[in-house]
Amino acid sequence: MNYERNFSLIDTAASESATLGGRRKRWPLLVGLLLFATILLGAWYAFSRSPNVAPINKATPGEQAKGGKAEKESPSVTVIVPGQTAVSNILSATGTLAARRDIAVSAVGEGGQVVRVLAESGQWVHAGQVLAVVDRQVQVQQSGQIVAQIRVAESDARLAQNELDRARALASRGFVSKADIDRKTAQRDGAMARVSVAKAQLGENSARLRRLDIRAPASGLVLARSVEVGQVVGPASGPLFRIAKDGEFELLAHLSEADLAHSAVGHRATVTPVGSDRSFAGRIWQIAPIIDPQTRQGTARISIPYDRALRPGGFASVKIDSGSIQAPLLPESAVQSDSKGSFVYIVDANNVIVRRDVVVGTINDNGVSIVGGLDGTEMIVQSAGGFLNPGETVVPKRATPVQ
Repeated sequence: MNYERNFSLIDTAASESATLGGRRKRWPLLVGLLLFATILLGAWYAFSRSPNVAPINKATPGEQAKGGKAEKESPSVTVIVPGQTAVSNILSATGTLAARRDIAVSAVGEGGQVVRVLAESGQWVHAGQVLAVVDRQVQVQQSGQIVAQIRVAESDARLAQNELDRARALASRGFVSKADIDRKTAQRDGAMARVSVAKAQLGENSARLRRLDIRAPASGLVLARSVEVGQVVGPASGPLFRIAKDGEFELLAHLSEADLAHSAVGHRATVTPVGSDRSFAGRIWQIAPIIDPQTRQGTARISIPYDRALRPGGFASVKIDSGSIQAPLLPESAVQSDSKGSFVYIVDANNVIVRRDVVVGTINDNGVSIVGGLDGTEMIVQSAGGFLNPGETVVPKRATPVQ
């Protein structure tokens, strides 16, 4: 009996525990379902109350088809018809600085050993100034010898003249024949000729002496000196000095064929050496008559007055004012570029986008001048060209051109 009672108590406790565990397991599930239902109800209420929510489309299939067609309509783009505007044609180029007239001074004559150097690089010299002196001891001795020969020849000439005078006096008395007179005359003429020869030799030697002085052929600035005291120089020694005649410099600007065609002698230019914040005014004084077949470029020579900041052989940029030209003027947003070069998008008569390659001229605050590829009557896409593609149909809207 006690055993049965104990088992009964155990079964009752197990049943109650199972019932309680089941209730505990269902409780979280019920709470989760209740929260989910509350969230759905709140979302539906907020959605139905929002003024920005579009009503449910109850349009017929035909109306929906019309709406889809409207969504595919051509985009609108702003276009500009630039026409022709007078713009300053500024040509940009680079080049090398040089002396306008670079004079190479070398040894002339027989040369010799340099005993003095009287000029340095960067020094101003005048025409005929002695730059260096070559040893002349041998030539001086030769001149002394020739002077002595002149004196001897003059003495012989005087003696021959005296003998001729006496012979003529005796001939009037019949003591000297005509033949003797002729012989005395010939002797006198020979002596005088020897005097002339000796004097010519002296003049030649004096000229040789003067050529031993290395002189400046023109006034200017000494750019380089390549001679030292003790150096033996001669005609084959190469330039000993380089002089910029009158200190005038120039820029050898390299221009394309198109830019060269718009350049002329007298056009003003502004030269800026590399590494310098200074600019120098100049003018084109010569344009090369040929084009380099390798680079397809020509040279414009721009004269620049002397300044210490200018150094021949240096690199510089230049802007050449070649006057004003009539050309289309576009905003910078209308001009694009890629690996093929600069281009714009134009709208043709069928409102279709067409790519047009152009040649860009000067760029200033007013816009970009186009010197090739447009005549100004086209409808040019003003902006947002990067979102368009050639062949695309658009709706053009005219805008005011750049002034």
